[in-house]
Amino acid sequence: MSSKVILTGEDLSIEDTVRVARHNQAVGLSDNPEILKRIEASCKYINQAVKSHQPVYGVTTGFGGMANVIISPEEAADLQNNAIWYHKTGAGKLLPIPDVRAAMLLRANSHMRGVSGIRLEIIQRMVTFLNAGVTPHVREFGSIGASGDLVPLISITGALMGTDPSFMVNFNGEDIDCLTALERLNLPRMRLLPKEGLAMMNGTSVMTGIAANCVHDARILLALALEVHALMIQALQGTNQSFHPFIHQHKPHTGQVWVANHMRELLNGSTLSRDELDGSHDYRDGDLIQDRYSLRCLPQFLGPIIDGLAYISHHLRVEINSANDNPLIDTANEASYHGGNFLGQYIGVGMDQLRYYMGLLAKHIDVQIALLVSPQFSNGLSPSLVGNTERKVNMGLKGLQISGNSIMPILGFLGNSLADRFPTHAEQFNQNINSQGFGSANLARQTIETLQQYMAIALIFGVQAVDLRTHKLAGHYNAFEHLSPMTANMYSAVRTVVGRTPSRERPYIWNDDEQSLEQHISDIVKDIASDGIISQSVEQTLRSLRSIILFR
Repeated sequence: MSSKVILTGEDLSIEDTVRVARHNQAVGLSDNPEILKRIEASCKYINQAVKSHQPVYGVTTGFGGMANVIISPEEAADLQNNAIWYHKTGAGKLLPIPDVRAAMLLRANSHMRGVSGIRLEIIQRMVTFLNAGVTPHVREFGSIGASGDLVPLISITGALMGTDPSFMVNFNGEDIDCLTALERLNLPRMRLLPKEGLAMMNGTSVMTGIAANCVHDARILLALALEVHALMIQALQGTNQSFHPFIHQHKPHTGQVWVANHMRELLNGSTLSRDELDGSHDYRDGDLIQDRYSLRCLPQFLGPIIDGLAYISHHLRVEINSANDNPLIDTANEASYHGGNFLGQYIGVGMDQLRYYMGLLAKHIDVQIALLVSPQFSNGLSPSLVGNTERKVNMGLKGLQISGNSIMPILGFLGNSLADRFPTHAEQFNQNINSQGFGSANLARQTIETLQQYMAIALIFGVQAVDLRTHKLAGHYNAFEHLSPMTANMYSAVRTVVGRTPSRERPYIWNDDEQSLEQHISDIVKDIASDGIISQSVEQTLRSLRSIILFR
């Protein structure tokens, strides 16, 4: 891991954002003289505009629907500092610390483009907070994503400036007021100068920071889903023929072709699934000559999710490296331009799509689980994947399937769009369209957290099923010896997390009363959410995703 993530206003990646937000990677600012010169020049432009009474929105005028109010040079700074107070209206629970850290990182990166009229000192203060583990309290409600994340960003700004003790921060796990935090950091209180309040609060950085964390998690869940499918195909004795290149070269959607290629890789070396890439058909009397749709159409179903996540990732990267306040200052031509880069429509639409795709991902796995637990479809596996079939009181994973089914409708509901709903006509009809990007991103986080629970359940089904298939084919229960090498890694990781090493004598689950599946779900979720060994076990799949340039 490199020593620092250096902010330039360009080339900040989703991965960089997550490293800082979740793993406390150190941050620095570029010392490129051209960048620093632009930042200083934009501040000089604003100062001159104030002195000369030039009409610049939010600098020499009021805000929003009150932009017809003329602000004198003497009142220009007061206008910015007052904005902190009337926007201190956040509601609901506190945002997770990683999301706020991501927001601060992206706000600093945005200002490094040098078109916002804000002092380098304030940008540096955000970096100081990040490196010292100081995170302002930000509430989950308060932004319609139209003039940016006004209320959430003001919560950050008030803490940075030391506006009032009512602005609270988390200081490495301790909740204290911002003035105490500044004292510990040996930093003075500050007042905003003209344009600086507007530069801080007009922007998409909070919704985009949340979105970056969500996309990171979605990639991992997608990789896990692909390997879960590979486990389940092996458990069902499915074929690899449905993934033959000949089929997909005649319907060459990028995502579909990649899924087919990668599924062949995931199944390569397995002695549980059927190898029919030579065009043979291992027809067994009484069985279907081809797999059911959830296996056979896997590339066609998952392909759009791959392509969709690529689209979301591309636009997220653009937003991460954008100047998204208003007005923007062209120092080269001594001009300012009024516009709407603060509208978070790309994030709102993207997070709507992300939630929809995650629902599709779970829907597909849910069908595979239904095949595994049903003897008429599972090709000889025990009902509900019971381990010890000699014990009649064993019900196997019957209750686990019910839990999974309870999550599915919620994921489907969370997949509904928000960006196209609930019009607002905020502050005198000035914000008469909005993106709902902040709300959609928060719902995306809820979707990710819910899907992590579902994925844990799916992994339990997959591990138990391949153990039972191994016993039918090889007379013992250690599936590691017969799985494909790629899926064997994930199988081992899950076993490690739940504290059950592979055994030839018994499958993962033997008797119902020998383990708490609830605890196993919790342990797996914690590991996935923390980028633990289960996530690391699918790193080869993640690298393959990146290799097709979709996620670079």
